[in-house]
Amino acid sequence: MTVPGQPLNARSRAITQGPNRAPARAMLKAIGFTDEDLAKPIIGIANTWTEIGPCNYHLRELAERVKAGVRAAGGTPMEFCTVSISDGITMGTEGMKASLVSREVIADSIELVARGNAFDGMVCLSGCDKTNPGVAMALARLDIPGLILYGGSTASGHCDGKDLTVQDVFEAVGAHSAGRLDDAGLKEVEDAACPGAGACGGQFTANTMSASLELLGLSPMGLNGIPAEDPRKGEAAETCGRLVMELLKRDLRPSAILTREAFENAVAAVAATGGSTNAVLHYLALAREAGVPFTLEDFDRVSARTPLLADMKPGGRFMAPDLHAAGGIRLVANRLLEGGLIHGAALTVTGRTLAEELAGAPETPGQEVVRPFDKPIKPTGGLVILRGSLAPEGCVIKVAGHERLHHTGPARVFEHEEDAFAAVQAGRIEPGDVVVIRYEGPKGGPGMREMLGVTAALVGAGLGESVALLTDGRFSGATRGLMAGHVAPEAAVGGPIALVREGDTVVMDIPSRRLDLKVQEDELARRKAEWKAPAPRYKTGVFAKYAATVASAAEGAITLAR
Repeated sequence: MTVPGQPLNARSRAITQGPNRAPARAMLKAIGFTDEDLAKPIIGIANTWTEIGPCNYHLRELAERVKAGVRAAGGTPMEFCTVSISDGITMGTEGMKASLVSREVIADSIELVARGNAFDGMVCLSGCDKTNPGVAMALARLDIPGLILYGGSTASGHCDGKDLTVQDVFEAVGAHSAGRLDDAGLKEVEDAACPGAGACGGQFTANTMSASLELLGLSPMGLNGIPAEDPRKGEAAETCGRLVMELLKRDLRPSAILTREAFENAVAAVAATGGSTNAVLHYLALAREAGVPFTLEDFDRVSARTPLLADMKPGGRFMAPDLHAAGGIRLVANRLLEGGLIHGAALTVTGRTLAEELAGAPETPGQEVVRPFDKPIKPTGGLVILRGSLAPEGCVIKVAGHERLHHTGPARVFEHEEDAFAAVQAGRIEPGDVVVIRYEGPKGGPGMREMLGVTAALVGAGLGESVALLTDGRFSGATRGLMAGHVAPEAAVGGPIALVREGDTVVMDIPSRRLDLKVQEDELARRKAEWKAPAPRYKTGVFAKYAATVASAAEGAITLAR
């Protein structure tokens, strides 16, 4: 609770109150704020709006509704914007290196504006993949009353009676290069897949983070899942504006919500919905910001006990709007609570416990998206952590969308993503191969690019069920197939993945949690002695700064002061 006698604008008074603050007030009055406005608590509206891509395109409208809610509850909103990089647009290009880097820039920039202006509270609007963890990391650092509202999923596209997402476009590119789809067919899929504003419709990274942020407790239960263009999204935004003022009155801050139990709840949401492997990076990073001990083993442990309940793309049939219509993440969470697999006593941003939020969880009669707890799609969740001679610090694999649990094959080694993509398009990858893409890690990329272009091309070429892939880079939430990412240590620091040579035998054994290279130790030692660290790809600028400060993927690829 607030300290007795402490005003609700205790933080912002340092900017707005007193004779010596007249210059600041004069500048704020120049843009329309009044003395009455400046005497109220100041609420920052951290917006990740951009007109580059659909995921965040509609957030300016939502911001206005949030501000209306803040004003109605007695506060003064001040909106500001930060950056957003669209993974789907930059995928397969040099620009994709900016995506993970943007997570840190988003967190840094929000922290700077909030500290600089001494906001009393904050509402963060997120949409595309890295904006979700970026705003959460900023809230954890600032520890002021605040919450996150996700902009929502786009509607499904439609073509030839099939529901589409951007995943289908990437796979159509692979089918086109393999001669299985003509130019007209590719254009038809391209034109239909993304019908309007909102994030990609499957349980890809954006929707994975959206759903799990509700179980984490930083987003109000039931509001993130409302689709982007649903009229109720605006109502949700106004609710969030009013709610942040309640948080301020209660002095309910992120540090009271971000507990170890909350992180376990979030991971359970990822596992139960077949969510993106990127959640591993993001929750490791967020836990570090919150000062909560959390490791790769915690992901494997929670996923191993959590059944896969939601039949969601990319491995399943349905999309995020379908889940919302079925009962939403609240329905999934209620199943998990009934099974004793989440912590119902964990506090949420509404001030109520998670169990209280889940009471009376709705379920649409006849829905097929969420299975009963005792009839799961699979008995365990999709996230698996492998270790072994190729990944001493670990790597991440998602098994929700396929059945293969073992693969042994010859390595096909590529130093860059583009080289691997060209090989797939040229038909040089054979069934049984293990595609190895290296020097794409946090430091080596830099920025740990996603490999959806390559993985989707493999699926489109008909190789998705016969080829494995491993990389020190990342995968999109839309990736499906036997794909191991986040291999650590990465190649750029001399990790074992840097020592793999063409034709070496690679073994993936998921039940044993192993990723191994079948090469004699003395031969590996000889290769290690010959290895030389590559020159940095960027000598100046933001990529150089990032490469100099970024930690291992096993630590969430978070940037650290050195």
